[in-house]
Amino acid sequence: MNQATDLPLSGLRVVEFTHMVMGPSMGLILADLGAEVIKIEPLEGDNTRRLTGSGAGYFPMYNRNKASLALDVKSEAGRDAAQRLLQKADIVLENFRPGAMDALGLGYQAISATNPGVIYCSGKGFLSGPYAHRTALDEVAQMMGGLAYMTGLPDKPMRAGASVIDVMGGMFGVIGIMAALEQRHRTGQGQLVTTALYETTAFLVGQHMAQFAVTGKPAPPMTQRQSAWAVYDIFDTKDQSKVFVAVVTDTQWRGFCTAFGLDELGADPTLQKNNDRVRQKDRYMSTLRERLGTFERDALMEKLESIGLPFAPVAKPEDLINDPHLNAGGLVDVTLPSGERASLPALPIEMGHQRLGVRRDLPGIGEGGAQVLLAAGFSKEQIQAMQEAGVLRIEAP
Repeated sequence: MNQATDLPLSGLRVVEFTHMVMGPSMGLILADLGAEVIKIEPLEGDNTRRLTGSGAGYFPMYNRNKASLALDVKSEAGRDAAQRLLQKADIVLENFRPGAMDALGLGYQAISATNPGVIYCSGKGFLSGPYAHRTALDEVAQMMGGLAYMTGLPDKPMRAGASVIDVMGGMFGVIGIMAALEQRHRTGQGQLVTTALYETTAFLVGQHMAQFAVTGKPAPPMTQRQSAWAVYDIFDTKDQSKVFVAVVTDTQWRGFCTAFGLDELGADPTLQKNNDRVRQKDRYMSTLRERLGTFERDALMEKLESIGLPFAPVAKPEDLINDPHLNAGGLVDVTLPSGERASLPALPIEMGHQRLGVRRDLPGIGEGGAQVLLAAGFSKEQIQAMQEAGVLRIEAP
């Protein structure tokens, strides 16, 4: 499904004013699904192009399948060009601080006045309420939303090891956009959609809020919780690897004991029910660790797979590059600025038994911008004049 006309969002035009992760992730999803996504970025390019450390992967991961239009929207000519593009946009994305787009004359009220069918999605820190004016980041939302507490130790909250709130907030934004598109089919009208980091975090910890409501007891951090299952742990293997193993039903327990020669435990009448096993974990966990520790990692996983138990090697992100399952269609290749190729995760869905791929590689600053403007009705002379005036940058990768 790499041809644009084969894709479900083919024919939709998206204009994206975003940075970092939340906004670009919305554009990525829409682009992979076939929409024409035009990324508006400053003349010097999106700041994430230059980030190092933990931010070095932001641009490569979230900006494939997009055209780049490097435009100075703070200038009158650049702003006029952006407004002209927005008059023909189906969807607009932005995730800047509250009021920033309005100050440029590019907010929802200004654009919808002349393009009433536009679906305008804003990614913010907070939805309407006392905090709506605040600036937020993924980590801010994780800390105040309870996720960092649930991830860390009781006295040491810890953010999740990926930008889960940015990405999940972007996903909720796309859900809202899809709903607004369906409503537009019936009414002809667009609308403003807002997604936010804090409320996304609250939704994710909602199960723990519900747990408190049901039990009257606060949910402890995941590092301190008592598992509901008798075997739900990480085991060391003979070759110094680690494998997570779960035994979550009574039938699985009997099969597990038989497969690993734990006949005495399997026959013990006091261990036949999961809740009984949970209460008596101290009796048998050392035996399980000793027995599973006689296997090397691959042999242990092969045995667990043969009896149908949930298991997982404890992997690092870079290990996924060579994962055989992901290499059967779950990774796509993009070209980094260095010229090297990188294999990165595809959108994690199949449609018609097919995966969504790369139609357009990562754009250089301004790559594809000239074609975007020509398609919007700008003449070559107008484009040249904008370049000469220093409000437009057109470059190849």
